[in-house]
Amino acid sequence: MCIKGSIFAHRQNIMSIKILVFGIAKDIVGGASAELAITEGMRVKDLKMLLEEQYPRLKQLSTYMIAVNNEYAKRDELISERDEIAIIPPVSGG
Repeated sequence: MCIKGSIFAHRQNIMSIKILVFGIAKDIVGGASAELAITEGMRVKDLKMLLEEQYPRLKQLSTYMIAVNNEYAKRDELISERDEIAIIPPVSGG
């Protein structure tokens, strides 16, 4: 998140995170996990936007959740480098 037009835009730290991927999302992402570089201070809603940019087919899912540290995350929850993050696609029972 840079300030447009400012040559002195705030410099943010870059973090590397590993995301666990389940269900049909594994086919979309191409495996059981993905690594992303994100900026410090990123929220779950920002992560979802980034994921959908990198993996546009995620938008085709009716819904999917992000879990942080084994709990469904709220949109405004901050993500830290040590968090365990997972993509949880819709599930159907039978």
